Amino acid sequence: MEALKSALQPLQPLTHNLPAPIRDLGVSIIGETCYKTLLLDLDPTDSACLKLAISKGLGIGIIGASAIVKVPQILKLLQSKSASGISFLSYLLETSSYLITLAYSLRSGFPFSTFGETALILGQNAIITVLVLNYSGRASIAALFVAALAVGVVSLLNSDIVDMQTLGYLQAGAGVLGVASKIPQIAAIFQEGGTGQLSAFTVFNYLAGSLSRIFTTLQEVDDKLILYGFIAGFTLNLVLAVQMVYYWNAPSAKAKGKGKRQEVPITARGPSSAVSSSASPTPKSKGPSTRRRG
Repeated sequence: MEALKSALQPLQPLTHNLPAPIRDLGVSIIGETCYKTLLLDLDPTDSACLKLAISKGLGIGIIGASAIVKVPQILKLLQSKSASGISFLSYLLETSSYLITLAYSLRSGFPFSTFGETALILGQNAIITVLVLNYSGRASIAALFVAALAVGVVSLLNSDIVDMQTLGYLQAGAGVLGVASKIPQIAAIFQEGGTGQLSAFTVFNYLAGSLSRIFTTLQEVDDKLILYGFIAGFTLNLVLAVQMVYYWNAPSAKAKGKGKRQEVPITARGPSSAVSSSASPTPKSKGPSTRRRG
């Protein structure tokens, strides 16, 4: 690290003359002390500041990726107009978990870089859940879901309705919901024998995001409830990723059944049937009688 520090020193005139907006942004992200150490002094040997900078960078990257993480899933649903392979229960549980976590993080005053993706994914989850219900012929339940989601947002963000202690209990339950939300999706893939309309981009980005969140939580958030939830989520996201690879080119059970129904068996006629159809016996006509009478 000392060699790296020496190699970076010629860049100091550049870092000391950064525009004020960039400087203010850097200070707001990693703080005055670490900004001076890492950018002004160009000293990467300070492990505490280096870990903080990596954590902030990962957090910002996760938030940026979360803005589009479920867009491919939404597009697949819109194009196919089918909810095959996607579990409504899984999205319902995950949306509930994200809503509670978002409210808990906001009201606890955690850094936005540690939970910002929650709000973005929550909105995308709501869209996917509505699409799944609509394409499953349950539009009335979709309207009920949207109404319940709106009531939940207002209630959880209002301290007069839900106090912080109660919200803490709900957050403990949200960790369980987040883990449980993966189980119906895993089961649905096993039952279908394929991943259906599930997006590989979404699955693998979730896997990478949950792993990164373990690191950022260890660095910036001293809350075991949040940490254990991310660890459990990563484990089940790994199972989903393995399923995605295993069933990559496998048609679903429904597709297999449809293919079998379209096959029409062709039976060959035997020689006996051909003969019987072409040469049918003709009745003989009776000739005039030659027997004498009388």
